[in-house]
Amino acid sequence: MKLAYQPGGGGLEIDVVAGQSAVVSAWASSPLKLLLPRSRGASVWAYLSSFGGGLVAGDKTSLSLRLGADARAFVTTQASTKIYRNPVRRPCGHHLRADLEKGSILVLAPEPIQAFAGSAYQQRQEFHLQPGAGLVMIDWFCSGRVARGERWAFTRLQSSNQFFINGERTLVDSFLLDPADGPLENAHRLGRFNCLAVVVVLGSPLAKESARLLAEAAQPVSRGASFLLSASPLRDGILLRMAGERAEDITREIHRRLGFIAEILRDEPWARKW
Repeated sequence: MKLAYQPGGGGLEIDVVAGQSAVVSAWASSPLKLLLPRSRGASVWAYLSSFGGGLVAGDKTSLSLRLGADARAFVTTQASTKIYRNPVRRPCGHHLRADLEKGSILVLAPEPIQAFAGSAYQQRQEFHLQPGAGLVMIDWFCSGRVARGERWAFTRLQSSNQFFINGERTLVDSFLLDPADGPLENAHRLGRFNCLAVVVVLGSPLAKESARLLAEAAQPVSRGASFLLSASPLRDGILLRMAGERAEDITREIHRRLGFIAEILRDEPWARKW
């Protein structure tokens, strides 16, 4: 299934051609930009971006992503996605649908969403895996422009991720941050934390890595810790939740715990990104 053509829409299809992963179709319309620094190789690398470095005034983007059998891809963003102030309260949004065929592996690792004061954002992502496919997904959010004293000052932030294996929905992970339910910076809500992340590792090709991540997560939590981690086993995978006082805390832990993706991609993506 492909998303219909629309402003802000895009599509990316990757197949194995002559023994290497290769882009066979790619398109995008403003404000979405699709950059392909590695369109063929052991893994395809694709970067999502937008004009102006973020979304404003009701911008909506969507991406249809398909990985053919045994293809591998690393999909990320150039930098954090800014959701700019929206005085007229027109929410911005993003929709992604990824279809992963047998033996394919997708690493979806964008930089965090950074929602500015007065902004609104809604995200919906669907992942459809065929048996034997694998997925690493990172979904994370920062509190805003902390250096300017701006913390969790947006009007609404919502994210929903749904995961299907062989047509069966195996996981729905959703959250909603809305000041209407109480001040977000309250000690009983987000408190001292300025960054939240969800990491999902799913699929039989990544079973060994999922088991290792679950074992590593079994650590005591110290009072007042600047970084918190919880782990939930899934059928064919694991879900990690992280909270950090600084985005750098989350970045460091993601890179350390997901170091195995370098072997999957046959290269170290974060070492080359900046």
